[in-house]
Amino acid sequence: MSDDSLSPTKIGLGILWSAFWTALPIKLAFAIVFMAMDLMQFENRLGLAFLMLLASPVTVFALPIISMGLESHIGEGAGIAILFLLAIPVDIWALGIVGRTYFLEKFRKEPPDGLGLTLWWKSAAVGAIFLPIIWFLVSTVTSTAIAMAHSLLEMEIFKGIPVAERISVELTLWGSVSAIVLLVLLLIGVSLVGRIIRGTAEAARPVAENYQSIVTRWDLMRVPADQGLTLTALTLGGVVLSLLFWASLPVTTPHPHECCKKPDVKAEPPFRPVEALNKDEKMMAQLELQVSALEKQMAQAEKDKGKGKPKAAKEAAPPAPKKP
Repeated sequence: MSDDSLSPTKIGLGILWSAFWTALPIKLAFAIVFMAMDLMQFENRLGLAFLMLLASPVTVFALPIISMGLESHIGEGAGIAILFLLAIPVDIWALGIVGRTYFLEKFRKEPPDGLGLTLWWKSAAVGAIFLPIIWFLVSTVTSTAIAMAHSLLEMEIFKGIPVAERISVELTLWGSVSAIVLLVLLLIGVSLVGRIIRGTAEAARPVAENYQSIVTRWDLMRVPADQGLTLTALTLGGVVLSLLFWASLPVTTPHPHECCKKPDVKAEPPFRPVEALNKDEKMMAQLELQVSALEKQMAQAEKDKGKGKPKAAKEAAPPAPKKP
């Protein structure tokens, strides 16, 4: 298959899509560590934009242009700049691996030296120019579509729609328009990158080997020369990132302020039915004894009161008059 039979869009997708999946796990590992270290925060509503910028191997220069030129910030913290700088060698490595295999398989061309760096800086130049344009156009189209959808639903004919359905219809109207515009602009950008890759392939010399030799060489490119060293380096890198993550995570875990601390509450002891029944039986026996004692006291008081009444009457009776 020659390069003339491939469209620029297919070429761009063939290399960028594979490079995306090759480099994304490494970049996500650094992103998680920086978030745990509290080096960067980004807004929830722009989380998708952050992932798109991070996923693409050619957008390292688009972020400062979007932040400074368009006055739009996807977040804050030094970790974002550090992350995008660390993404440069990862992207160059991913584009080098994917580009060499793609040149052999699709173009039947000899991969030139430094192919990863060449594809990276050319594609990064396109991304630095085109992605801010995408950001500006999509933001403008989204704002306009939101305003038009809101005005449309304010018409008299749509005022009877319930609130829930109204929100769903409005979101569908402006979301569909924004998604279509974004997809069209992304395809245009991928096509531009594909044209650059095709130009690089045209300058490369053809492969003199047969198809079987090309397949063997293509497979061997995926196997590192020193497998033990590669495995050791990957293992040590994973251990270092894991230690950094777990060492910094407790520091950034939110704790309540001193003025807002809740009072300490002691845990209630477990309920034991047998002990509760025994305790209730003892309490009932004590209450019965107390009731019996009170009844005896009341009976004794009534007896004493009955005996004291005649005596008191005799003492209170007036003396009999004397006879003359």
